[in-house]
Amino acid sequence: MRKRELKNIEWSIGIIAIILCIIGLVALFSATQEAEYDEFNKQCIWFVVSIIIGVIIMLIDYESIVKMSPIFYGAFILLLIAVLFTTPVNGATSWFDIGFFSFQPGEFAKIFVVLFLTYAITKIQERGKKEINKPLKLLILLAIVGVPVLLIIKQPDFGTAVAFIAAILFMLVTAGIDKKYIIGTIILVVVSVPLIYNFVLPEHAKKRIDIFLNPESDPRGSGYNIIQSKLAIRSRWSNRNGLTKRKPNTIRIFVP
Repeated sequence: MRKRELKNIEWSIGIIAIILCIIGLVALFSATQEAEYDEFNKQCIWFVVSIIIGVIIMLIDYESIVKMSPIFYGAFILLLIAVLFTTPVNGATSWFDIGFFSFQPGEFAKIFVVLFLTYAITKIQERGKKEINKPLKLLILLAIVGVPVLLIIKQPDFGTAVAFIAAILFMLVTAGIDKKYIIGTIILVVVSVPLIYNFVLPEHAKKRIDIFLNPESDPRGSGYNIIQSKLAIRSRWSNRNGLTKRKPNTIRIFVP
């Protein structure tokens, strides 16, 4: 890696990410004492592995990774198909269980789908920035994301699917897509959201949305953590602004 490339690296982002990971590990250490630190040990291993992989990726030229993105894209499409034939975990076939660790291809696919989409947009716009607005070429870009999204919905993993959709929307806007497509997409989302909620989403997904919007509907069940979080934030804010009324000290006399 050249010195110029080292200077262009945002070291502050990496340092902040490492600090956040360490804080998370400390919290996990205190929370897993009764489980013999099983999850803590796993996260420590992944933390070290992630740093090693990050350093290796930093040493590889970005353009080389982008040029290889079609190969990785095809490989992860095959993995997303293969994972559908695995044993369901909590109703979803999203994981490969390889003994000592589990592997979720949908999470890694995010990286290579974005890279391949970047590669495709760059190729399309070689003849001009407005080439992306041609219906056929725009359809190709949508298909690049559409294939993994459909496979992930089939698992089902709606959260990851939404992340893919959000990524392509922001990328297309940044690439200079015409405003008529943006307006059309907004109208389509407004119309399709209630239909998807009522006829596509499974009951457990609907319940998550309902609890998020109205945690008081299940205060002792799914909404408990959200309600307690709100109470903690409210209490902290009140104490900081001196709004909490403190009760005077009292002397209690117990009569036998």
